[in-house]
Amino acid sequence: MKTTSILLSVVSVLCLLVSCETTSVTVSTSHDPSAHFAKYKTYTLAPPKAGQTMSAVGETALHDALRTELSARGLTETSAKTADLYIARHVFVHRVVSVQEYTDWGYGYHGGWPYGYGYYGMWPGAPMTYADVSQYHEGTLILDFIDAHTRKLVFRGVGTAVVGDSEANAEKIREAVKKIVAGYPVASTQ
Repeated sequence: MKTTSILLSVVSVLCLLVSCETTSVTVSTSHDPSAHFAKYKTYTLAPPKAGQTMSAVGETALHDALRTELSARGLTETSAKTADLYIARHVFVHRVVSVQEYTDWGYGYHGGWPYGYGYYGMWPGAPMTYADVSQYHEGTLILDFIDAHTRKLVFRGVGTAVVGDSEANAEKIREAVKKIVAGYPVASTQ
């Protein structure tokens, strides 16, 4: 029973670690259906709010990814005075506690439940429930596209991923921006 329990524990921890490492950025987007996206040709990135700064590597990744992805959509970066869109970004990091439970029903190496023998209480091969608890930090990047003339929110993208080191975070920021901008409505003549 101990061998099976240890094997199951190791496998579940490895699965959890692999899922944390291979999970990419989760993104959701929404837009104002009444906005005329064809009129937006230029944008500027608004300065971050106090306390929402990222590392230098993260800031560079954000700016470079926005330039690349938005230029592919026909938007160019300009000064705040001449921009059609303001892009405000918000960054949050919080700790997540994950609890995974599983039950070993005793059909493994030492199992025999429900046909095992025993006295009072647990019998050999009785089901055992195990819990794996892990903690990690999750980061959220929100990009708000605001009409510069009406000051109305026209598009929002939210990206979420597990936080790692600076280089890994920069790659996740690039991925988030790419997925968010992919959800930006195609400019149509309205």
